[in-house]
Amino acid sequence: MLEALFQYEFLQNAFIVGILIGFIAPLLGVFIVVRRLSLIADALSHVTLAGIAASLLVQKKFLTFATLNPIYIGMAFSVVGSLFIEKLRTVYKHYQELAIPIILSGGIGLSVIFISLADGFNTDLFSYLFGSISAVSTTDVWTISIIFFIVLTVIFLFYKEWFILSFDEEYAQASGVKVKSLHFVFIVLVALVIAASMRIVGILLVSSLMTLPVAASIRIAKGFKQALWLSVIFGELAVIVGLFLSYYLNLAPGGTIVLLAVCILIGAIMWKKWKRG
Repeated sequence: MLEALFQYEFLQNAFIVGILIGFIAPLLGVFIVVRRLSLIADALSHVTLAGIAASLLVQKKFLTFATLNPIYIGMAFSVVGSLFIEKLRTVYKHYQELAIPIILSGGIGLSVIFISLADGFNTDLFSYLFGSISAVSTTDVWTISIIFFIVLTVIFLFYKEWFILSFDEEYAQASGVKVKSLHFVFIVLVALVIAASMRIVGILLVSSLMTLPVAASIRIAKGFKQALWLSVIFGELAVIVGLFLSYYLNLAPGGTIVLLAVCILIGAIMWKKWKRG
């Protein structure tokens, strides 16, 4: 595959995007898991699916929008969905977890409607659902690169605040941390990363890349920072090896990456048990 990697641009694009996503998805995933918001990735991925389906419907009905990149509409839907989640979390102060299934249900409903209006599934939609190496374009590389640098910059600037907020929101608020603003920034970043990850992992599997490497890391990590780095390492390992295997075995990259992440999780659990004797 190394020879093909230097020959074909689509493989280069896939590996660049895979490496970038393999870094930032588990990185944000640590904060998601610690804050017990693991299902938020599933909710936003289904909202993103609605955006992709809407974009493909518009492209089919109106030739003027034939060149429109669905990833942008998917991102817009995902960001709007994330803002609705934050709004519902304030509405249901004592039942904040309700916000996630509400948005998830709405995303699924919209997806089904847009898909039915477009007369069912097509090849493009399947590539977004399950990931595709050949579907990654140069535009996607630039878009995801920008998101990558935005995520790293924000985490670098607000790491301490997010750390405190993740473990004790009341203490963070008492310490003068702008909780609402940080919640807003965090959930928008999660929405953008989820929408960006769909090219490689697929919309239906993107939440796995944000949670499985984290689940493996927290089994063996001795602290929060170590969990961050182990999550990134496990995420990159799953993505890179998964892309190699999917190319050679002609498999869907999303499913291959997720199964490798599951194997890494099982290995981490077994390692922990062995260390305990």
